[in-house]
Amino acid sequence: MTTQSYEKPLTANDTGETGGHQAGVHIPKSQTDLLGLLPRLDPTLKNPDAWLEMTDDAGIGWRFRYVYYNNKLHDEGGTRDEYRITHMTGFFRAAGATAGDTLVLTGTPGLHGYTIAIRKMGDEPGKPVRVRLRGWHRVH
Repeated sequence: MTTQSYEKPLTANDTGETGGHQAGVHIPKSQTDLLGLLPRLDPTLKNPDAWLEMTDDAGIGWRFRYVYYNNKLHDEGGTRDEYRITHMTGFFRAAGATAGDTLVLTGTPGLHGYTIAIRKMGDEPGKPVRVRLRGWHRVH
């Protein structure tokens, strides 16, 4: 199996800069490759979750909650039907992450160990300026 990496430009809402309590990232259901990299969450359960063990560039281990908020499937009048990785506040603060930086998640399908990194905006010396894609995208 091959290692896969995914990037997401961070928003102020992702990093908690807006003052919201979220401090986590959304993973659209259309990102099937990324969802396939992460543990399967059983949609027949209400809000199934799993703890992700990740290691950053400094070798520090982090635990994040990967959750499928799905009350739309289970509760009358429910509205949520989305995947998120939460409990990221400490990591974002330690990494000095701000809106415009890029979150990089790397792993191997079928294995449940991951690496996580923040690439600071402008930390690509010698690289041409490129248009940033919105949301997650796989790095090839």
